[in-house]
Amino acid sequence: MKLTFSAPCIFGLEGICANELKFLGIENVRAENGRVLFEGDFNTLAKASVNSRYAERIHILLAEFEATTFEQLFEGVKAVEWENFIGMSDAFPVKGRCLSSKLMSVPDCQKIVKKAVVSRLSERYLLSWFEETGPVHQIQFLIMKDRVSILLDTSGAGLHKRGYRADSNDAPIKETLAAAMAELARVRQNHFVRDPMCGSGTILIEAAMKAKNIAPGMNRYFACERWSCVPKEAFERAKAEAREKIRSDITFSALGSDIDRGALETAAHNAELAGVGEYITFEKRDIRDFRLSDGFETVITNPPYGERLLDVRAAEELYKTMGEKFRREKGKSYTIITPDDDFEKIFGRRADKRRKLYNGTLKCQVYQFFK
Repeated sequence: MKLTFSAPCIFGLEGICANELKFLGIENVRAENGRVLFEGDFNTLAKASVNSRYAERIHILLAEFEATTFEQLFEGVKAVEWENFIGMSDAFPVKGRCLSSKLMSVPDCQKIVKKAVVSRLSERYLLSWFEETGPVHQIQFLIMKDRVSILLDTSGAGLHKRGYRADSNDAPIKETLAAAMAELARVRQNHFVRDPMCGSGTILIEAAMKAKNIAPGMNRYFACERWSCVPKEAFERAKAEAREKIRSDITFSALGSDIDRGALETAAHNAELAGVGEYITFEKRDIRDFRLSDGFETVITNPPYGERLLDVRAAEELYKTMGEKFRREKGKSYTIITPDDDFEKIFGRRADKRRKLYNGTLKCQVYQFFK
């Protein structure tokens, strides 16, 4: 069965996410605002789910159509061949969003979508009532500027949930964003990476997983693995192939430091769970005691800031200290994410490269210094 998939991602990461899927050999990959579309079958779905570091989840895109009335919405949803995906006892809850459209009541649209799916399945299965006790098939709709997208979520828990972060500090960075920072910093299997404000260690863990080529979804479960329409061997094969591609010959190493001993203990535990504990050392150290080491060094960090953990004045003092410690030196690079538009001024020099990204709902910039 040829399917179209949609991989929502953090705004600003569309190109990185698309390149990753192309590298996996996936067909007809195209980046759009906030998502990447691609085509394939259930084997493609398994490969993308297991291997994608930057996608937030994988949806099956079932239909797109215009609708300005509830009748149009009903007919468009009913036209989808739901029986190809949802069995007689399967659960199919509905949720969605409406933006800048004539149909703006989410609860009403939910009811119409649910009613349309029930109507279609009732005709196909000759049932008037569905017990919905089986595997969950989460239906999602997006109505934006009167254009409706109807999707099935295949992931369940978001793809950022790799399975290693049972605990975290007060304001953890999302795993997908941490992985993207490692990619932007061009982390490779022979790099020495540092995070002097590492918190629960997510950036360094994602960098190590990238260097070792550990697929982020290799050790987790996906909602669609329980669907009767998805061949069981698709995910078994994808996970087995991912395990075979793990590198053992890397010289990567990392050093994480923080002033919070509890966060460091959590970081070490998370690194072990992720299978990269032997590559990362954690130590208690204040950023004011940061010293560059000899040789090549890749610094990647997500410093605390005003809206996160520090007040504005304390954040500015921190940026000033970073500017003093992160010296311009051959073989040294710095990748820093912050929402502060005045960061460069306080840090003391202009970035060689900048990229707009979102950390949750917070608009940020990734500043890179490497010259």
